[in-house]
Amino acid sequence: MLTDNSVGPAGTFPGFSGPHAPHDSDLYKCVHCGFCLQACPTYLETGLEAESPRGRIALMKAVNEGRLDMTPSVIGHWDLCLQCRACELACPSGVEYGKLMEATRAQVEQHTKRSFTLRTARSIGYKTLLPSPTKLRLAGTALKLYKKSGMRTIARGTGLLKLLPGDAELVDAYLPEISKNFFVAKGQVHTAQGPRKAKVAMLAGCVMALTHAKTLDATVRVLTRNGIEVHLTAGQGCCGALNTHSGEPDSAIEMAKKNIDSFLSINPDAIVSASAGCGAAMKDYGELFASEPEFANKAKRVADLTKDIHELLVEYGFAAPSKPLNVKVTYQDACHLANVQRITEAPRTILNSIPGLELIDLGEAAVCCGSAGTYSLTQREMSARLGKRKALNVVATGADIVATGNPGCAMQLDFALTQLAHEDSSSRTTKVRYVVDILDEAYSLE
Repeated sequence: MLTDNSVGPAGTFPGFSGPHAPHDSDLYKCVHCGFCLQACPTYLETGLEAESPRGRIALMKAVNEGRLDMTPSVIGHWDLCLQCRACELACPSGVEYGKLMEATRAQVEQHTKRSFTLRTARSIGYKTLLPSPTKLRLAGTALKLYKKSGMRTIARGTGLLKLLPGDAELVDAYLPEISKNFFVAKGQVHTAQGPRKAKVAMLAGCVMALTHAKTLDATVRVLTRNGIEVHLTAGQGCCGALNTHSGEPDSAIEMAKKNIDSFLSINPDAIVSASAGCGAAMKDYGELFASEPEFANKAKRVADLTKDIHELLVEYGFAAPSKPLNVKVTYQDACHLANVQRITEAPRTILNSIPGLELIDLGEAAVCCGSAGTYSLTQREMSARLGKRKALNVVATGADIVATGNPGCAMQLDFALTQLAHEDSSSRTTKVRYVVDILDEAYSLE
């Protein structure tokens, strides 16, 4: 675990405070019924009450009331939460657990001091790279060079990674493939084919623009093929989701402001995201700007206009492909699509519209794959356990492809399936694709 925090002497923690503190109305809504337990991936893996939603809420209340200090042990239980929010679907009391966890992590950053290494890493990631598309692309280029120039082979072969601080070897193993060409939004307009149904602003995002640029290209093609005019508005950047989930709401707000102004500049009929996590974050912009009244109305408008790609295609109507694509597919529900945006049928509707495609149900489809944004880097052990669990379920379907709608899921599934193949010395056969990739391929056959 990469958590290293400290507070004052026992009994001195002042309780939650500040503009990003959890609200009592949310904190004390939990009635400890236990319905959340079987929905929680970390509880399913450990069987520990402290690794369940109600256990973590009990710790929040104890800290807020001064019965416990915000110690590394307490924070460790919060850090192990994936924020998949499956518990919210199971909760009969309507506890907004995701909101509580985000606020609690903001309190951790406010009241504790991280190690120098972690402070540096967080500053580089959350306050330098993610807010700047240009710097992020430079980092992506450096990563691409590291992997293709032979430097990675040297670092592994010489044992250099073992000398670096933290879990450098684990981080290196999980490094994603970087796209040959990045997806860059700079004011381009892609005209709709046939009668125009709508004009949309499309989010390019941050990580996805570096790792799955071809999928974003496919998204543009699918939208224009279905009568949607696509604007890649200039000035946009990261949606802020990773910062919000990690206790950095102030930087997330500044990033969101740029997106809000960028998207609204064209007066769109809708704002579309091909990433489940990004779409969920933008739909929550109204809540994010609760303490920024001068921006609240614009933030709410963006939240109301935001659509997931699958949601938008079904809502506006999409053309079913006419040529068969003979392939077996299973579908992985991205947590922030199913649990937060409550979208489960639209992706399946799209897949079922493709002639020749056989859609196979995935076992434990509602259990998180273990990606959860930066979780796959900061909580490698639990992330790997959940990734293997998901990979075993995928392989059990016998599908040629596992489809998803989120970059974190795509990278985690790819990594987990590769690791599983290495463990039993078999050649990997299951490919990871986005739903929109499959639809785009089906269209290309016409």
